Amino acid sequence: MINELDTVALLIDRPDLNLRKGEMGTVVDVLGKGEAFQVEFVDDEGYTYGFETFAPGELLKLHHRAKAA
Repeated sequence: MINELDTVALLIDRPDLNLRKGEMGTVVDVLGKGEAFQVEFVDDEGYTYGFETFAPGELLKLHHRAKAA
């Protein structure tokens, strides 16, 4: 299940938005009961370069595991 603030990767190209498969973004809103997700894409300087709504099948939730210090 994808939740708000999850990191996701695109599973599709969206040339109309200058977004390519594999780009990572952050879910900023879950619409309905997970029927769609608003995702923000930010560059290394912190500027938003993409913000769009995607269907669940267009996104892959990424999992992070913290390493012990």
